[in-house]
Amino acid sequence: MTPARSLTATSFTVDACTDRGVWDELVNQHGGHPLQLWGWGEVKAAHHWQVERLTVAEGDSVLGGAQVLYRALPWPLKSLAYLSRGPVCAPEDATKVVDAVARHVRETRGSVALVAEPDWDAGSVGEQRLAAAGFRRTESTILIPRTLILDLAQSEDELMAAMSRTTRSNVRKNLKGDLKFRRVAGEDELEKILAIYRETAQRAGFGIHSDAYYRDIWRFLGEDSPIVAAFDGGEPVAFVWIAKSAGTAFELYGGVTAAGQKARANYGVKWAAFTEMKADGCTRYDLNGLLNDGISDFKKQFAPHENLLAGTWELPLSPLYPVYATGMPLARRTLQKGRTVAKAAVGQAKSAIRQAKGTAGRAKQLVRR
Repeated sequence: MTPARSLTATSFTVDACTDRGVWDELVNQHGGHPLQLWGWGEVKAAHHWQVERLTVAEGDSVLGGAQVLYRALPWPLKSLAYLSRGPVCAPEDATKVVDAVARHVRETRGSVALVAEPDWDAGSVGEQRLAAAGFRRTESTILIPRTLILDLAQSEDELMAAMSRTTRSNVRKNLKGDLKFRRVAGEDELEKILAIYRETAQRAGFGIHSDAYYRDIWRFLGEDSPIVAAFDGGEPVAFVWIAKSAGTAFELYGGVTAAGQKARANYGVKWAAFTEMKADGCTRYDLNGLLNDGISDFKKQFAPHENLLAGTWELPLSPLYPVYATGMPLARRTLQKGRTVAKAAVGQAKSAIRQAKGTAGRAKQLVRR
């Protein structure tokens, strides 16, 4: 990894943060998303990414920062830089923060582009600030901007009242029944959760990571990634896995056994997750993405509204950006698909890169200017 260094332009200073406590305090104090926490960066670093945490200050005042994830791309594109639900700052400071971060990434990494998916509402001042910093909206999304975010500042009665009648009935039946709801404790129970997730993925037909990936989330995020489960006779039958910062709970994964489905435990465990995160002080609960599928239909039973976040924004950082944008559609999706797609992208990009070699010399001259 590039050694830590400071860059100053006008009165903005960018510094690399190497202390977990300091970084997580910055994220939490600035209302940052859990995917900007130190532990999440460690998870990604263990699975084919590089990570750097950058703070941005104006004089003596820290405006915020960004946990930047880097994915290697074939030569000469070097890498793609990504802010997962970042940056961490007030929306009105976004231009200053992302401009400083982009300058650092360009000068120290030479990345072809910087992609940001902030945790801000669509149409907010943050969007305007990204545009002012030169970012362009792109449809190549990594995290789905259409979602459902619950206001945990509401009372439990208000949260319950927002549910559909059938959902409310199922939750109440679970609460009055024999199921027990609590957080998963210990690695033995974690392994049972992973078995439920594999069963759920096979039944529903969606892809999942290796077990090692989920074990790393458990290990690196620790208390910032609780798993709330429904237990029947001491055995888990449904779960919700969450990442949380001081203010935001973000639903990562969920699963249910066949027996849990029959008992409708997936309703009660959702409610248990909401109330656990509310008790922890979170004021927002993001159910993480709505598509046109059965899982999304299930999520939408818990509230009558939807939320639309700012989406995906991309800032070109290199003269070779057009090669990346037009000649590497698979590489543009490595953020979603990971190493397999990255390897496939190498083959697809070879012809585009061969064409780019003829202009690489001129591009380098432009970069030096």
